[in-house]
Amino acid sequence: MKNKKAAAKKANIPSAQRFLSVSEIRQDTLVMKDGTLRVILLVSSINFALKNEDEQNATISAYVSFLNSLDHPLQVVIQSRELYIKPYLEDLLKREREQTNELLRAQIADYRSFVSELVEMGEIMSKNFYVVVPYDPLSNKQKSFWSRLSEVFHPAVTVKLKAERFAKRKYDLDQRVRQVESGLRGIGLEVVRLDTQSLVEVLYSTYNPDIALTERMAPMDKMQIEQA
Repeated sequence: MKNKKAAAKKANIPSAQRFLSVSEIRQDTLVMKDGTLRVILLVSSINFALKNEDEQNATISAYVSFLNSLDHPLQVVIQSRELYIKPYLEDLLKREREQTNELLRAQIADYRSFVSELVEMGEIMSKNFYVVVPYDPLSNKQKSFWSRLSEVFHPAVTVKLKAERFAKRKYDLDQRVRQVESGLRGIGLEVVRLDTQSLVEVLYSTYNPDIALTERMAPMDKMQIEQA
């Protein structure tokens, strides 16, 4: 009897998915609950201070030209995360044990000790730079603010895109993404489009910053997905 009550109580607890604006991830693309799409690009950085004046002016000019070429919004996201150094240290330990040269083994051990002490002295942070490219079809732009807000907070009215409609929207979004990639590379930046696995990992680390540091995600093909 208690088990049935506990199960019923658990079933009534709203899923965390209810509070997310993402409906699903399909073909390396985020499908939002209001029917709009998002693509996330991982972008490198530039050490602007190390460039000479002419190079700085050229970079600024290229950036201005890139912004002027856009006819849609962009979102730039910078994430600072504590560097997950454990796999690197484990790899060093493995190399140390497999090393047959005594001198090289001692050098690897000293380096591993140095890295461990460095991490213990303070948090080593990493920065990731993302550019989010949105696509909002005209039909959705015509909806009122309250209508779209209702769709975000009520999964029952989530837009379920049909394959043909999704393909058309994704085609238009991919063209937009190629334009953005070209413009960013023109500034001297390296650009990589996040695939489905990477998108899941970004969302996981964003909404679970503490857990993500110690509990790494398994590859998509090894995950067991429960249907809501």
